[in-house]
Amino acid sequence: MNAAVNLDTLLPELDHRHLDWLEEEAIFILREVAASFERPGLLFSSGKDSCVVLHLAEKAFKRALHAKGERPRFAGKLPFPLVHVDTGHNFPEVIQFRDERVAELGDRLVVGHLEDSMKKGTVRLAHPLESRNGHQTVTLLETIEENRFDCMIGGARRDEEKARAKERIFSHRDSFGQWQPKEQRPELWTLFNTRHRPGEHFRSFPISNWTELDVWLYIARENIPLPTLYYRHERQVIRRKGLLVPLTDVTPPEAGETVETATVRFRTVGDMTCTCPVESDARSAADIVAETLTVTVSERGATRMDDRTSDASMERRKKEGYF
Repeated sequence: MNAAVNLDTLLPELDHRHLDWLEEEAIFILREVAASFERPGLLFSSGKDSCVVLHLAEKAFKRALHAKGERPRFAGKLPFPLVHVDTGHNFPEVIQFRDERVAELGDRLVVGHLEDSMKKGTVRLAHPLESRNGHQTVTLLETIEENRFDCMIGGARRDEEKARAKERIFSHRDSFGQWQPKEQRPELWTLFNTRHRPGEHFRSFPISNWTELDVWLYIARENIPLPTLYYRHERQVIRRKGLLVPLTDVTPPEAGETVETATVRFRTVGDMTCTCPVESDARSAADIVAETLTVTVSERGATRMDDRTSDASMERRKKEGYF
């Protein structure tokens, strides 16, 4: 019973039929959003989850031009724009991928800049190197108000964090953009209550029921392009509080710390000030599937400094309007 499992033998034997069900559910949700709301938008951070949601949206609303096994190509336009909240502290590889992907798609991109919120005085930093991750809530809400979005589609999953596990597929936000866990609407028999008053909006999560393993299995099956950060590369890091902090202009070494070069990849991509890589030799999505089968710590638990401040840090931010 306790014999070691040969992953090279196990991977081809994995049953992918559940991915068809998850894909069908996600496409149904995306089409429900398009039918129920006047001005939806799809949050596209260039992270793996948002890349999967974008691919699902293309399947839902565009015509496929690629053959099986080829890099995905679609004809047509999405019925909503892509939206990105740029903190100014994003990894350069992520911004480059975002711009190249949007140019390839030909769809509209709306970018909310945290720097603009700082100029308006709605965001004030305690010091220049302070993490901007929590402050992007303000910029997100300002972007929603400016563009009059009534539903924002995102790639959050219930398995990421316990606060997100409480959230519905269609998550209601009040006129202040706030989320109230006790006021979540029931979702029985795939019937969704999308009614909202002027000034209110919804967040919709088509891959809410997916796991990290599901995401990587789907990326491998569909050949979905991702930023190079997700795969094996050499990077200078600092070992701090059990995490590998990437060496950047906004995350310099502290007194007494040593900078070293490690072979790493990122499990999730976010603000440079709070996102850490993990040591890995995975060069492809199939390699990452094999790794994911053996991990015991969630991707946010293993890589996000901002979620370690307290057990309720994510729930507090979500109540304020964070995604």
